Amino acid sequence: DDPSLERHFKGHRDAVTSVDFSRNKKHLASGSMDSCLMIWSMKPQMRAYRFMGHKDAVMCVQFSPSGHLLASGSRDKTVRLWIPSAKGESTVFKAHTATVRSVHFSSDGQSLVTASDDKTVKVWMVHRQKFLFSLSQHINWVRCARFSPDGRLIVSSSDDKTVKLWDKTSRECIHSFCEHGGFVNHVDFHPSGNCIAAGSTDSTVKLWDVRMNRLLQHYQGNSAVNSLSFHPSGNYLITASNDSTLKILDLLEGRLLYTLHGHQGPATCVAFSRDGDFFASGGSDEQVMVWKTNFDAADYGDVVKPQKYCSSVDGTHGTGVEMDCGIHHKKTKTQDSGRTHEQQEEETSLANTLEHIMGQLDVLTQTVSILEQRLTLTEDKLKECLENQQKIIQNKAN
Repeated sequence: DDPSLERHFKGHRDAVTSVDFSRNKKHLASGSMDSCLMIWSMKPQMRAYRFMGHKDAVMCVQFSPSGHLLASGSRDKTVRLWIPSAKGESTVFKAHTATVRSVHFSSDGQSLVTASDDKTVKVWMVHRQKFLFSLSQHINWVRCARFSPDGRLIVSSSDDKTVKLWDKTSRECIHSFCEHGGFVNHVDFHPSGNCIAAGSTDSTVKLWDVRMNRLLQHYQGNSAVNSLSFHPSGNYLITASNDSTLKILDLLEGRLLYTLHGHQGPATCVAFSRDGDFFASGGSDEQVMVWKTNFDAADYGDVVKPQKYCSSVDGTHGTGVEMDCGIHHKKTKTQDSGRTHEQQEEETSLANTLEHIMGQLDVLTQTVSILEQRLTLTEDKLKECLENQQKIIQNKAN
């Protein structure tokens, strides 16, 4: 089946810059040049929330893995962490000395990586918003930064036309990929963690193996690629381009699968839901669209033959490029047969309980941070009052 438009959200008053699904798929967050965040409910007739707080355009949004926090970065140089509820409370931290283009949580939800026009990538502890370290070898704006699924690596892309791979522990740049001919707008890790994809203003998408640092695939489009997202199976990649289209690439076959026309004007952002059933897109037409994936209905494990080779698709060199970076090793049903149904259920319920506790901790941490901020504000106000009183007393004495 072809992908189909499921929902259509209107409410932003300027270009949409970023979209992300919550883990349970009940909500979708979007950021916009109108300085607002919106949280949309996937249930029909449920109202959307508009979060105000940033003083300038919101460039990026992302839900934490538990879904209990939402991070946003802005042209006002700050990052905010929100509790995605009706109150929309947030803590703010001065993150960079220029526009914050990208925010991304590590998969354990403990760390946050941010990228900025100040040419740096910064890593933070989510708890107390504590700054950990800076990565600063880019020589132009950094558009995007992402943790690898295991949290050991960071990848960043920049207007200096490079994609850099960093080791989080040693904080060193392991490799620079310099094959792009334009600004690199977006980069992300494949779900296996073994390769990365990057989209550029040179109208290409390139995939590299990060173990051998070699180019795996190259897709030539006809306009700047603004954003991309891997399907959780790792078999598909979706892109959003300046020519207003979304393109779905089949990574196993190494070819373009679908071109979707929905937006009027540039498609600025795109993201698959955590389970891959849906994807969302945003555009400079102020619209947020949710699409039903449809094309992945079959069980990947049964369909995909291991070690499949793919050709590079750019019309010019049809050299066969291998794509074996763990793309299709979805567990087939037989591997689970050793464990009883009860064991699986117990594990699931335990995992859910732990997840719930972690989520509650997130909210508590965040609430404490908000209270701390308020206390600081109160203390500042008190100090100001006392100083004013002193001045009045001194003036009277004089």
